[in-house]
Amino acid sequence: MNDYLQKILKGQAINYEAFLKKLPEALRQRHRELFSTEKTGPNRWRVSVLDEAVFETLREQAATPVSRVDAARKGDSHRHGTEVSFLLVYHQALASNRPDSVVITGDSVDIGFRPAPRVLVVENERNFYHHRQMLAFAGECLGRPVDLTNCDVVLGGGNRITRAADLDWLKRYDEVLCAFDYDAGGLQMFSSVQAALGDKACFLQPAEWKPWLGCFRKTPDATERFTKAIMLAEDLGFVSLAQAFRATGKFMEQEMILDE
Repeated sequence: MNDYLQKILKGQAINYEAFLKKLPEALRQRHRELFSTEKTGPNRWRVSVLDEAVFETLREQAATPVSRVDAARKGDSHRHGTEVSFLLVYHQALASNRPDSVVITGDSVDIGFRPAPRVLVVENERNFYHHRQMLAFAGECLGRPVDLTNCDVVLGGGNRITRAADLDWLKRYDEVLCAFDYDAGGLQMFSSVQAALGDKACFLQPAEWKPWLGCFRKTPDATERFTKAIMLAEDLGFVSLAQAFRATGKFMEQEMILDE
């Protein structure tokens, strides 16, 4: 929303239909009272503001919140990352199957163990619980032994691992192995991790996908998601994964690793 509002202020053309979809319902119904438009090209309109008061209110709402509380006042606390992050971790020093925790508060990290040289980030809770099997899978993908003596295991929990504070903590490892779903969401997560960590980030996948094609069982929710997955795979250099998508027309959820 903020990008659209800034472009309107600068007199730049925008996709007006897309802008309307981001407006609150009450304002969307009144948009002809609030804005006038001039078409400048395919899906592009130059927008003039007819109600300055409403526009200023929109700008205040769309401004990047300075804290989680500020975001809550603006109606959506999720627009600002939490100042505190909790991560569950398996490591070599554990005496039971109960994971340890890391507490990250800004630049401060409360950790009760010595980190291994590398870390395996597992997206799914069930796979995280079966961390030894996931470590064995990581070893097969990399062609070298991976276990708790040389690798911690962290629960990624969906997109939470892409928070800035969590990524800053992961930078302390020499290598960050990413075990995410083989779909658009998983590839997008890895893209975010790689953007922050660079060459330290490694997307775990088999050296040869052909034996795994039967594990591609998840039908994409929409054609756009399927197309996006192929594009992301190709952009990341995962050509064989893109070919697996095309060959099956489906995604592979990481739970399938535990069934092998």
